Amino acid sequence: MLKKFIIIFTAMFGCLLAVPTFFPNAAKHFPSFIQPINLGLDLKGGAQMLLEVDTDVMFREKTVQLYDTTRAALLSRDKGLVRFSDLRMQGASVSVVIRDPAEVSKARGRLRSEFGDSVDITAAGSTLTVSYSERQKAKMVDDALNRSVEIVRRRIDALGTREPSINTQGGRYIMVQLPGVDNPERIKELIGQTAKMTFHLVNENVSREQMASGRPPSGTEFMPLIDDETQLLPVYTRVEVSGEALVDSQASFDQNNMPVVTQVFDSVGARRFARLTTEHVNERFAIVLDGKVLSAPVIREPILGGRGQISGNFTVQSAKDLAVLLRSGALPAPLSVIEERTVGAGLGADTIRAGSAGAIIGVIFVMMFMLAVYRGFGLIANISLMVNMMMIVGVSALLGATMTLPGIAGIALTMGMAVDANVLQFERLREELRGGSSPLRAIDAGFDRALKTVLDANLTTLICALVLFQFGAGPIRGFAVTLSIGILTTLFTCVLLSRTIIDLYMNGKNKKIGFVKIR
Repeated sequence: MLKKFIIIFTAMFGCLLAVPTFFPNAAKHFPSFIQPINLGLDLKGGAQMLLEVDTDVMFREKTVQLYDTTRAALLSRDKGLVRFSDLRMQGASVSVVIRDPAEVSKARGRLRSEFGDSVDITAAGSTLTVSYSERQKAKMVDDALNRSVEIVRRRIDALGTREPSINTQGGRYIMVQLPGVDNPERIKELIGQTAKMTFHLVNENVSREQMASGRPPSGTEFMPLIDDETQLLPVYTRVEVSGEALVDSQASFDQNNMPVVTQVFDSVGARRFARLTTEHVNERFAIVLDGKVLSAPVIREPILGGRGQISGNFTVQSAKDLAVLLRSGALPAPLSVIEERTVGAGLGADTIRAGSAGAIIGVIFVMMFMLAVYRGFGLIANISLMVNMMMIVGVSALLGATMTLPGIAGIALTMGMAVDANVLQFERLREELRGGSSPLRAIDAGFDRALKTVLDANLTTLICALVLFQFGAGPIRGFAVTLSIGILTTLFTCVLLSRTIIDLYMNGKNKKIGFVKIR
């Protein structure tokens, strides 16, 4: 009896989860974890953007790192100095001339131990050329794509957008779907910023003549101010503290009630920031975001707590946006919007109405067929069918899944499989009754013998759904999620719930099953 109670309670709870979806006004009477299912872009309307990862910029930055590491490896005092000349970047590779031909092999071994298998090293006389291997380049692109997806997701989630769909496409593209977003301009602006923050010292020794010539001295770079790009500030190219050391950033207000952005460094960043502010008191340092100077305050006293503050001509909203960017992290490569679409909510409403009408008509015909063929058992099948549909919607809402058109197709397919499972069981029951078995024996034998077939059919479909989810993307994954949930609820309703209802009707007695038509 306990088993029957648990089955009935589970079915009722599954149906209860779907109530806010079918009756949105009732959602306020339910706990926070029982909410309506989220509708996808094709049903709710919203914005869709296709982003491209600029791998060319990423490879240029990686080549600079390759240059610096190559130089440091050859100048290593611990391993012995290798004299060289004409170290330069050539496209995506770095070339260097080893002065002593006898040290070419030594230099090559030094670089190989430094980079491992991530680079290809070729020698032409005394000239070594170092470039990333194709395998390493593919790994960099894949890593940049995955990191970009995660960072874009964090930035969008920070804005409170519900259920965005963010997936990779084609090896260098990211598809972003934002249900319910009518004006994606602010989101585009946040997504498009690389948000690479660095801290540099200001070179106060640059003369006006040098500034006017536009030719900075060695080790210095002229950077524009973010609020006035016509004004340039001479800053040392050396990065004193990187924004990668930030662990938190929030919008706040200073003592003058002006918007500022606070920042908290990790332990390594805190030590570097403390050393910077201790060794350069009364000097200016520049806070640089994506190659533009946010502000260049004077260091009045050492900052030792690992906490800093960025001030500037911020509005409350711009301070919040910058805090979101810094908190979510810098993109490994710039993103550009190459395609943008806006889907009207009216299209989604029309689709829902048309889909609902089609589903209702289909379910009515199926239920009429089951009643005509199986009489009272057809009624039981129809009850389990309706509970199954309610449980699919309810469980999907509980898990935070997003309902899309492919998801509705998954529900339709699940309904067909559920009917098929009931047909298999009832046909086996008929055979037992024709063979002269008593009603109770016929029910036991019919359900038990059909169980293996029902399990085989549903589990093989579940395997296909899991494969689609693992290797598919976008709509395919939505279809796979709904189908997977539907298979599990089908096994529950058709195998357990139907049998429980029949057992409750029979109540352990050999009642005449006159409502099962035997041809």
